[in-house]
Amino acid sequence: MRVIAGSARHIILKTAEGLDTRPTTDRIKETLFNMLHNSIPGCYFLDLFAGSGAIGIEALSRGAAHCDFVEQNAKTAGIIRDNLKTTGLTGNVFAADVFSWLRGRHFERAYDYIFMDPPYNHLFERDVLQILKDSDAVDEYTTIIFEASLETEFESYLADMGFRAYKVKTYKTNKHVFIEKAGNN
Repeated sequence: MRVIAGSARHIILKTAEGLDTRPTTDRIKETLFNMLHNSIPGCYFLDLFAGSGAIGIEALSRGAAHCDFVEQNAKTAGIIRDNLKTTGLTGNVFAADVFSWLRGRHFERAYDYIFMDPPYNHLFERDVLQILKDSDAVDEYTTIIFEASLETEFESYLADMGFRAYKVKTYKTNKHVFIEKAGNN
């Protein structure tokens, strides 16, 4: 896996070995950032269930002003730190449970983008949105992006939490779902 574009373009990133992580492929990452490219420079980015940190690092490489990475596995969080050092980029890495980290924080400002790639088919998306609906990490300008299995459905609970999906990009084996606070159209 490598950084696709920006200041760290072509730098190879370390990934955790084993089946506990599913790194986002370069092709899917490129498609995602092609959709976001105009709004990444200067943005405030959060990478939850960060794995190797490839998504947040891509955002930083493309000009994001700030990125926080949250990854529960301490060894994998160390890989993010190594990848940041290799790329010459800076970000805050938290070796913490995503749910506890979100619940236990006051955010000085909302993120522009919150990207999440949780383990598939465990309803973690719903649980994270339950926390975010009342969090100062999200405002009317925040875009939440889930990488999810094709089977994951959001419709049954998004509106009840005050969110709406405004775009879904489907790939061969997964999808990106773009979510915002309801009423932002």
